[in-house]
Amino acid sequence: MLISQVGNPDGSIMVVAREGGDAHAVRGVRSAYELVRDCIRSGRADLAAHVAQLGFGQAVDLEAALAEGRLLPPLTHPDPSHLHLTGTGLTHLGSAATRDAMHQKAGAAEETLTDSMKMFRMGLEGGKPANGAAGVQPEWFYKGNGANLAAPGGALTSPFFAEDGGEEPEIAGIYVIGDDGTPFRVGFALSNEFSDHVMERRNYLYLAHSKLRPASFGPEIRIGAPPADIRGVSRIRRAGEVIFEKPFLSGEENMSHSFANLEHHHFKYALFRMPGDIHVHMFGTATLSFADGVRTEVGDEFEIEAPDFGLPLRNRLALEPIPPAARMDVRAL
Repeated sequence: MLISQVGNPDGSIMVVAREGGDAHAVRGVRSAYELVRDCIRSGRADLAAHVAQLGFGQAVDLEAALAEGRLLPPLTHPDPSHLHLTGTGLTHLGSAATRDAMHQKAGAAEETLTDSMKMFRMGLEGGKPANGAAGVQPEWFYKGNGANLAAPGGALTSPFFAEDGGEEPEIAGIYVIGDDGTPFRVGFALSNEFSDHVMERRNYLYLAHSKLRPASFGPEIRIGAPPADIRGVSRIRRAGEVIFEKPFLSGEENMSHSFANLEHHHFKYALFRMPGDIHVHMFGTATLSFADGVRTEVGDEFEIEAPDFGLPLRNRLALEPIPPAARMDVRAL
């Protein structure tokens, strides 16, 4: 089952669910957040069954809603500061050629490895622990809260000081924290973990800065376990023409960490188990147009799609206007 949200003309939200091709409004809920919270509180712990029990209303044309700009992020919080955008890196093996090259480098002498390659090798050796044990922790980063969330079809806006604005096609886990602090996984979705790769390349200690950018996920959330082998395509269109197209791989068969290990190392922090909060946690990628020498331009459209995840995720690149005062001065009280 896939769930999404469509904005109505009066500002209200219609929750939409579909299995197969037909999409219908879900009865009796005013948002996907309300739907998930009601499911958690019911004790059922089966969102698809909860949706089925509520029942379905009118048919919905999701393609038309996407074209008309009415699709919202598939899960939102009434207070955007309680939605957290985070992610992990160095978690994917990539293509066979990339995998072989990385394994060769990972077998080099310890003193010759970069910190990134050391982290990658740690994931290879301890990212998929057996018997429910905690494995090695991954690289982790923070992207912001709901204020940094772009709707499907909306703009990913680089700040005026950005050196680059590039896509990162990823799978994200979507979570809501229960009243007792238990994290509940709603499902998985396509995401664009938009980043500043020029800044990141300048010095790896700028990674934290490079990740403080908008992100988008959806348009739909896939409920339930994801495929072990996820194969999608990442594209960039400029003035309607495809200037970049490349497959991307995800799913645990193509990763050095298990999803469970990545989830553990995020939610082990009590800070991330605040009742009612939403977490959109992006699991990494091995495919970047920047790595192939593409330099994005304002107006470019990013498109990320993968079978079993519903509609493609499309966003265009925009640039924040330069403010009258480029320096941020702080006033003393």
